[in-house]
Amino acid sequence: MTIVPAPLTFPPHTHAKVSPRTYLSAHLRHQPPLRPSARSPTETRPINIHSGSLSHTHGSAVVRIGDTAVVCGVRGEILRGEDIADHEYRRYEDELGRGSDGSRDGDRASKEEREEKEELVQLGLLVPNIELATGCSPHYLPGAPPSTTAQALTQRVLTLLHASGAVRMDGLRIWYRPPTSASTHHGGADWGTEVGQDAGQGMDETADAGRGEKAEVKAFWTLYIDILFLSLDHGANGMIDAAWLAVLAALRDTRLHKAWWHTELDGVLCDPDPERSTALLLREDLPIVLSFGVFKAPSDDGAHASGEGKENHFLLTDPDAFEESVCEETATISVFRDGKIARIEKNGGGTVGMKGMREVMARAEERRMECIQALKGV
Repeated sequence: MTIVPAPLTFPPHTHAKVSPRTYLSAHLRHQPPLRPSARSPTETRPINIHSGSLSHTHGSAVVRIGDTAVVCGVRGEILRGEDIADHEYRRYEDELGRGSDGSRDGDRASKEEREEKEELVQLGLLVPNIELATGCSPHYLPGAPPSTTAQALTQRVLTLLHASGAVRMDGLRIWYRPPTSASTHHGGADWGTEVGQDAGQGMDETADAGRGEKAEVKAFWTLYIDILFLSLDHGANGMIDAAWLAVLAALRDTRLHKAWWHTELDGVLCDPDPERSTALLLREDLPIVLSFGVFKAPSDDGAHASGEGKENHFLLTDPDAFEESVCEETATISVFRDGKIARIEKNGGGTVGMKGMREVMARAEERRMECIQALKGV
């Protein structure tokens, strides 16, 4: 009697480690092609957003995309104008490129937007920091120093914040406004009078003192944006999808205290009442990020064509960490409303042609709508 040995088999996760390219190719060669996560090549992972999660910040949010979870907190600190040593900034309203009524239209609006972006970069009012050493992945153990991946991702987020103009300078300026006879009292501290001074007392004197003075920017809010990955199922390229969405959700949740310059104390005062805080001014049309990768299947497994004449290439949108690790080409595209491109980052290869880019753009616009709906729902 001949005993036939049982065939040697591996569980799926072992097969994925031993031969990752063959494992992924075996899933994609079926019709319709499916990834190991049961998603189609163009399908993205679901989004879950919860804002206001941290009580000690000015704004916060927790974002979950598939098995990746990110928490972002925004904390505002005050930068006095006199402490800015190397850069000049626009101090008066007539330097801000506006009309007499404060409006901005046409060429004036475009110029002001460019100048705002330059001023934001020069003053360094947005300070993101990304922490991966949280045990979110076996590759990033707790207590380790900042990795090159974390530093590169921090710079990518900062570059996108500046390039998109997501945060408006108007919401970060802290003004000194000269007192006038029309000054009103605001919770014990007036925008043009001293703390504790009754609005009806000394009005003539303060009005005389304020004549000839102009409203002046005395300080700025600096936003420290801390991003912590709690769990991670994105590759080095795709991490920005979750990080950027967490940043947008936290910025939308941010409320800054009413602040003004006090002449006698020679400093900034803030109203402690959260009911009188104001929402951070953001660009109405915010960009959304979508990453994708190109997987080249082994030559005998040719199937779905994503590029021109590239029958063994698969275009995968929103790849997870495993998929990105076997992709020869990765990219990230940031889009505004109506498909306007904010930024494109690309690594490796030249497989994606015009047909592939049109497919990516169409999926990016769909993803943008999904993300905007998720942001509005929190």
